[in-house]
Amino acid sequence: MTPIEIEVFEALRRTLAEAAPDALPALLGRLEEERLRGENRLTALVVNGNGRTIGPALDAPDENLSVQEAARRLGISKRWLYRNSDRLPFTVRIGRRVVFSARRLERWSRSRCSQRALSGTDVNRMTSSGLATP
Repeated sequence: MTPIEIEVFEALRRTLAEAAPDALPALLGRLEEERLRGENRLTALVVNGNGRTIGPALDAPDENLSVQEAARRLGISKRWLYRNSDRLPFTVRIGRRVVFSARRLERWSRSRCSQRALSGTDVNRMTSSGLATP
């Protein structure tokens, strides 16, 4: 640990030791929130064999996005998403409800951008079929 980290932990120990008993539940709750925030950050990263962080983990929890959030992330209209949802690989149907997998949406978006970068095509062009032009 660095000297600053040691100092922070010592201050935390003192705070917990000196806190009034009725303040302890709130302090421990806040501490648990921070612990979970750090744990989420840690599990969302992949470390390569050299110990270097290289990106998001494939096993990071997925999230179902609303049509509003998916449209915002992609920079397209909600209407376009609804019309093309049957052809999109990140669509998730729960009964009649349509939501979108955040992980698959990001993967799809990255692959589309990569394809366009290689072909020199504008990322925002769409055809009437709903798929970006090559």
